[in-house]
Parts: sequence; structure tokens; C-alpha cells
Amino acid sequence: MSQALNTAYACGWSLATTLMTCVVVFRAGDDDFGVMTTAEYDGDPEIVIHEFDPWA
Repeated sequence: MSQALNTAYACGWSLATTLMTCVVVFRAGDDDFGVMTTAEYDGDPEIVIHEFDPWA
């Protein structure tokens, strides 16, 4: 799901704290962003914008 960066950050933080798992926000296109758990992300590490770690 692509979304604006501020929405991606909000969803990433919410998922990380609700699921208590690490979540990454990544660039999915020119102006598109995605959010998914770090364990399932197998894309290019250079397009990761932020990682939320609820345990940090």
C-alpha cells in the first residue's frame, strides 16, 4: 500500500507499538511509501527510510 510519508510514519509507529515488532518504512516509488514488518522485508536496504523498534 502506497501512502504519503507522514501517513507511512504514523502507520509504522502504530504497527510497531501494537504488534510489538520491528517495522520499516520504505520508498515504494517516486512519491510513494510502504510499511511492513522488518522480518518480512527483503527489498533493497538503501530504500529503507526508517525502522521503528518498539523495544529500543
